[in-house]
Amino acid sequence: MAVEFVGIDPNTDRGHCPTVWADAEAQEILLQGWKPNPETQAECEGTSPANGSVPDSEAIVRVPARMIPMIREACDAVERARLR
Repeated sequence: MAVEFVGIDPNTDRGHCPTVWADAEAQEILLQGWKPNPETQAECEGTSPANGSVPDSEAIVRVPARMIPMIREACDAVERARLR
């Protein structure tokens, strides 16, 4: 596995650091982020096709490269909302 650091939250305090890595060989991205509050987690779990709870141990997830357009779409939506 050839994991490459891509970026870190520019506002990080180095103790709580949303971070992005890429694994070109596996064609996956890895994300580190904050855990949602219980209400948001329940909403996500309730709308997921997986129909199950997310284990507390999951903080970094691997996402197939084919999902990059979805991640971009989410980023664009957040950016558009911020600009309003």
